[in-house]
Amino acid sequence: MPNPNGGLITETNAEYYDGDNYGGYQYTSLNDVINNFMVAYIGAGKLIPSAKRTDIIFHAKRGMQEFSYDTLRTIKSQELTISPSLTAIMPQDYVNYVRLSCIDKLGVKRIIYPNTNLTINPAEALEQDSTGVPIQDNLGENIDTDPPQTVERWREADTKKITGLYNADSLNDGYDIADDYVGNIYWGAAYGQRYGEDTALTQNNGWFGVDDVRGVFTFSSNLKGRLIVIEYISDGLAYDLDTRVPKMIEEAMYAHISHAIIAGRVNQPEYIVQRLKRERSAKLRNAKIRLSNIKIEELTQIMRGKSKWIKS
Repeated sequence: MPNPNGGLITETNAEYYDGDNYGGYQYTSLNDVINNFMVAYIGAGKLIPSAKRTDIIFHAKRGMQEFSYDTLRTIKSQELTISPSLTAIMPQDYVNYVRLSCIDKLGVKRIIYPNTNLTINPAEALEQDSTGVPIQDNLGENIDTDPPQTVERWREADTKKITGLYNADSLNDGYDIADDYVGNIYWGAAYGQRYGEDTALTQNNGWFGVDDVRGVFTFSSNLKGRLIVIEYISDGLAYDLDTRVPKMIEEAMYAHISHAIIAGRVNQPEYIVQRLKRERSAKLRNAKIRLSNIKIEELTQIMRGKSKWIKS
């Protein structure tokens, strides 16, 4: 790997070429935002005569969380291999998923679809007696079966029975498809052509589910041992005050903290609160525009193939 300062980047000096040194200038730390706010906005003759640092830290963290959801879109990703249990633990700072992808041998990602309409991860699986009454322990708590039978059945499910993507070897495996030859036509060549199938299910990338109770992702059986990438939204506070804040939203952060502090105090003039609210909204809108990162060249490249005629 070439070294910008000459030579090669080796294992001994690769640690110096990370995001903090290259590309890190576009960020500032949350701690710096708090310090700058105290210098510029707090004191005699300034917008806020006095405020505790702990209050500013609270509102700054809340601002980072709110901005991360819809403005920053703080998206992180993790690469891992699906275990034999067909589960993957949610990341510590996980808020919501963006997409899950299976990586093929070429490094191309294949989108894994949610199993929302296929199965469910029950929060409780109650043990019952012969009359159907839930069994309880000596404390009066229901006894659960772990894992639930629904989850076990989904782990063992043959996905070909759901997708209809049969091959020639499946003709004699008991599936409800045509025999080898019908009218001198070999139906084994009609791979996946099952009329009446739900087109939303005719894919071979697999499915995933979100088990919020147990804090894991669950996967279909055809993904066992496969390499996947989980892209998810973080709350932006994984590193506490060392959290990186894009410089493009720095003004929006100051406006958010100012409005939050003034709006939370009693006997504040309403016109001041409303002015700070409008200022926050305006600067947040500017931050979204700045971070939209729309490139006309990329749009042009995508649209190049849209003028092709599709012949039926």
